[in-house]
Amino acid sequence: MRLMISGGGTGGHIYPALALITALKKRDPQAEVLYVGSTRGLESKIVPEKGIDFRALEIQGFKRSLSLENFKTVYLFLKSVREARKLIKQFKPDVVVGTGGYVSGAVVYAASRMNVPTLIHEQNSVVGMTNKFLSRYVDKVAYVFDNAAQQFPKDKLVKTGNPRAQEAANVISTFKWSEYGLKDDVPTLLIFGGSQGALKINSATVGAIPEFGKRDYQVVFVTGQKRYEDVMSHLDNVTIADNIVIKDYIPNMPEVLPRVSAIVGRAGATSIAEITAIGIPSILIPSPYVTADHQTKNAMSLVNAGAAKLLTETELDSESLLRNADEIMNNPAEQAKMAQASKDLGTPDAADQVLDVLEQLRQR
Repeated sequence: MRLMISGGGTGGHIYPALALITALKKRDPQAEVLYVGSTRGLESKIVPEKGIDFRALEIQGFKRSLSLENFKTVYLFLKSVREARKLIKQFKPDVVVGTGGYVSGAVVYAASRMNVPTLIHEQNSVVGMTNKFLSRYVDKVAYVFDNAAQQFPKDKLVKTGNPRAQEAANVISTFKWSEYGLKDDVPTLLIFGGSQGALKINSATVGAIPEFGKRDYQVVFVTGQKRYEDVMSHLDNVTIADNIVIKDYIPNMPEVLPRVSAIVGRAGATSIAEITAIGIPSILIPSPYVTADHQTKNAMSLVNAGAAKLLTETELDSESLLRNADEIMNNPAEQAKMAQASKDLGTPDAADQVLDVLEQLRQR
């Protein structure tokens, strides 16, 4: 198969694309892949580092208020469509996939106008602007959350889950908590606000550190690389108990997650795909800074299934964090129930499901 794939701007668009590429290479080692991203997005660094053939287009998003910049946005989109057409003619893909982000709009739109089979993948409960636009032109729409399905043409829908879930489910972990100076036979809570950290989550956790030190369970607190020194400065005069480890970053997170008893974190699509693939109870604190509050809607899919607890940033403080953590960590029966509910929501074969749809499109 010759696959052209495009997704950019954030990890939520990039990592599902990379997971799909990994699954394709396992299924068909002779498959050829071209990733088309943007010059400004994270993909311009992440994708080439993976050894994947990469091309970049200059593109930007619309301003939500009236702005002269939107004229430039239109110009860059039309220019990117022309450049995408050239790439399609050169690469001759069997199928073209978009995983979100403005750059995928130009690439997938160009492919659809050239009658190349196309698919978009929507990771979130609230559909992004690009995928809403593309849904009118593509052949198939793959989705994760049922709320998203209501926002697409019914005749194009196929529920697949997030390809990142399959990658997480397939990890064979040899990690031990003893590598962090902790015990391997004690339940462990992971608090993680994302690679950059989350200020409000960090603040609540710092305040809870003295009480966490009195618990029978262990706590691993990941601050984010940019926030580590600030967190440690706030803990200068605080005794950090032996059952607590504070890290700035965990580079091997896929290997660590299977050893986690419960997790506190954001409700991004990639995070949810990973924790449901493994079956981890969670306390989800949606970011209030995302479009259309889609993380809250993502989180509610888990909450309604009994797989997670929801804490808004407004509700979050040291006391509420401790209370919710204790309710899971001090109750093995509740923890096991939530873990099973989480696993029931997972799609450990998500990438293969997407590939099956692509194969159907290729053979049409």
